[in-house]
Amino acid sequence: MQIETAILAPAALLASWTMLVFLWLLSRRLPAFKSAGINMPAGFRGADSEAQMPAKANWLSHNYTHLMEQPTVFYPVVIILALLGDGSAVSLNLAWAYVASRVLHSLWQGNVNTIPVRFGLFALGSLCLIALAVRATMQAF
Repeated sequence: MQIETAILAPAALLASWTMLVFLWLLSRRLPAFKSAGINMPAGFRGADSEAQMPAKANWLSHNYTHLMEQPTVFYPVVIILALLGDGSAVSLNLAWAYVASRVLHSLWQGNVNTIPVRFGLFALGSLCLIALAVRATMQAF
């Protein structure tokens, strides 16, 4: 079995991007908690204070949650393709396009957050992921 490692690079970048968004989230939310006078007692969840926070302070939290949702399908699909030896330009370009759409989605949601653009970026990434999942399924069988 030939493992194709090039397709793992987009997954590694998305994982790193997710951690950068986490740090960005902390840099924006923690000062907002302090400014709003929000204490964090035992059992506190950031979502419990969203109504007291400025919208922009919540946007990154929402985006970080998004990076924990759909990309959980992307990671195993890319691993499956790597294990199946898929080194095709089509799969690699789809994987990079998915990651680019997620990065742009994060930047947009974290700074501007208008829904039509955000939805367009989400839809583009979703189409890439659907294509990758179909390719992985076809190759697995």
